[in-house]
Amino acid sequence: MEIRLSREIDQYLKKIKKKDKKLFKRIVKQFALFKIDPKHRSLRVHKLSGRLKNYWSISISKDIRIIYLLRREDEAYFFDIGTHDEVYRK
Repeated sequence: MEIRLSREIDQYLKKIKKKDKKLFKRIVKQFALFKIDPKHRSLRVHKLSGRLKNYWSISISKDIRIIYLLRREDEAYFFDIGTHDEVYRK
């Protein structure tokens, strides 16, 4: 699976790499796993509903989520990251 990142996610990763190395490593690990197996159990992949009905989410940690859109069968565009409340209530 090919992964594309929004400018916002790219900027977030640069900041978090300096501030929280443990979280940054976890994000990198989850992206690597997603590339190999986008439906792996530990990603807790799920399709969203409501206003986000065409999007999907993976879990980074207990509370951190990343929202993405499947552009093609083999390409995911990740565009939002944050806590559960931050990404689902925008």
